[in-house]
Amino acid sequence: MSQEEEPGHETPQTHDLLGLLLKNRRPPSPANQVWPGLYIGDVATAKDKGLLGTLGVTHVLNAADGPQHIDTGAVYYDDTDIVYYGVEAADHKTFDLSPFFHPAAEFIQYALAQKGTVLVHCARGVSRSAALVLAFLMIREHLSLVDAIKAVCSHRNILPNAGFLRQLHHLDTSLAAERSRMFDRS
Repeated sequence: MSQEEEPGHETPQTHDLLGLLLKNRRPPSPANQVWPGLYIGDVATAKDKGLLGTLGVTHVLNAADGPQHIDTGAVYYDDTDIVYYGVEAADHKTFDLSPFFHPAAEFIQYALAQKGTVLVHCARGVSRSAALVLAFLMIREHLSLVDAIKAVCSHRNILPNAGFLRQLHHLDTSLAAERSRMFDRS
């Protein structure tokens, strides 16, 4: 049941979310399509312009942007038609990724609305990029956190760090409260 149908929605605790993330693991892959037009991948995929062309990637969201991380930047893609967006995030449980949830979701939504294909990546395509994709699915596709995890994990192994999971938990709770208020008004 989705959050829209369930006004009394409760997000599972972090340890239950971890259990869901660790269920049915498969061999790792450099990139996987996890939603129509949306891939999660690693740094090698992001730097392989030939592969990006084969996948039809038109937009790249680097969740590990910056000189201390994966410094591809928009200049790296100058010889392509790829639109670039960088988020300078550390894969550490104390890093606050939540200010990037809505801007990243807007970037992905804009690309998909243009019939584009998006690669969201970080170093391994497991934590930062996965957290931003989960946030997109919650914000723009109106999935609960559990439903977003299930959708992505059916195509790719992901494991956002504990801090990112707490931030996604908070996002899920606040989005459910917003939907509940809207439901009450109608």
